[in-house]
Amino acid sequence: MNHIPKDVLTELRDTLQREQKDLEKELGEHGKKIGGNWQGVASGFEGNEADETDGADKMEELATNISLVETLEARLKDVTDALQKMDNGTYGLSEGTGENIDIARLKANPAARTAL
Repeated sequence: MNHIPKDVLTELRDTLQREQKDLEKELGEHGKKIGGNWQGVASGFEGNEADETDGADKMEELATNISLVETLEARLKDVTDALQKMDNGTYGLSEGTGENIDIARLKANPAARTAL
């Protein structure tokens, strides 16, 4: 983390915190948290729709939301982990090798885990 200037680190933290908030909001729109994990849901899906088309539409929405929630949850984990690394002084170090992650890479993806 020593290779990252303090002003850049502050900027990256702000970016990660905004992304974390946005991801949590989006997860709440497409899923719900159950036992610490997010699950995709379809709005108003009961499973016993009288109209087959409505039921099929809800099943399609559910399938889409499950995949979307998995992707969002994985990104939220990366962002949360990056913020924790900032707190414990290991941010900006490749998880695989321990080498410094280039600042340009961190600016492009503040939650980057590796130098490559």
